Amino acid sequence: MLSLRKKLGLEIEHKLQNILIKEHPLRQLFWESTLRCNVSCRHCGSDCKKLPDKPDMPLEDFLPVLDNIAAHTDPHKVFVIISGGEPLVRDDLERCGHEIYKRGFPWGMVTNALYLTKERFDALVDAGMHSMTVSIDGLKENHNWMRRHKDSFDHCSEALDILANQTSVIYDVVTCVNTRNYDDLPALKEFLISKNVPGWRIFTIIPVGRAANDPEMQISPEQLRGLMQFIKANRKEGRLHTSYSCEGFLGELETEVRDHFYFCQAGVMVASVLIDGSISACGSIRANYHQGNIYQDDFWEVWQNKFQPYRDRSWMRKDECKDCKYFRYCRGNGMHLRDSEGKLLLCDLKKLKS
Repeated sequence: MLSLRKKLGLEIEHKLQNILIKEHPLRQLFWESTLRCNVSCRHCGSDCKKLPDKPDMPLEDFLPVLDNIAAHTDPHKVFVIISGGEPLVRDDLERCGHEIYKRGFPWGMVTNALYLTKERFDALVDAGMHSMTVSIDGLKENHNWMRRHKDSFDHCSEALDILANQTSVIYDVVTCVNTRNYDDLPALKEFLISKNVPGWRIFTIIPVGRAANDPEMQISPEQLRGLMQFIKANRKEGRLHTSYSCEGFLGELETEVRDHFYFCQAGVMVASVLIDGSISACGSIRANYHQGNIYQDDFWEVWQNKFQPYRDRSWMRKDECKDCKYFRYCRGNGMHLRDSEGKLLLCDLKKLKS
């Protein structure tokens, strides 16, 4: 049951979200630049490979998209996130960053840090990189188990040292919680504090890609409740800014484990260009909700006139969402939690109450 204060806050948020949906200002653009990866993570939603079926997208194919966007809106307000796969496997990553930055777009990346050196980091900063997120999934044993690479944790640790000794790039750490690393969290927190990490974002793992049929990837309802209490305690303690991801609506926990009310911005403020040119939304969406393709369509026209399944989510009011009293605020949960047939894969609120 929502408190009166929480419900009033959610009503205000609901109205603000409606305005954003109507205006749909593009603020984030993911570029899936490669499906190559130098590790083979057990929880990979993209099922990336060292030798993928699809080649890297040539930079020359992506730049017209940026030029198209810059012709219609201020590029300084659109943050480009280079994703993969692992972006650092691209030998031309610095050139990619330079061309993106030259066009007025701030950019950043998420990395497993395996190929990050001080020299490479400095080159990326020179190419205009604004932010970096390092993925760390537990302490050494469990992180390396997750990544299937014996040196992965040590490279992440070295990357944090590089980041702690610079002031040019905003950075944080993301952790995907599973049954193996759940008990690592308190010690992992202390490790991150010792490395002067400014922010920690915690995710749970959705059942897609390699994680779809792996029970070790899915924490129990009891563990999820414990995770929420852990995040709340960290936020109150104030030693390491900790927040829960955008997995879904959390009821009374809204604003207590995140800095804001839940709002899936996919297709409202967030778009993506996938490896095959598909125009989609949040990079976490693995189901086929593509709205066009850069090789056939004008990106800005697609952004302005399509994305209706994202902006009007009344179609999600079915199955377990049909009679849910929180649908007004939840809007059917995140698009990354729906399969290609529209079925909801996971509901945190339901899991918290079970």
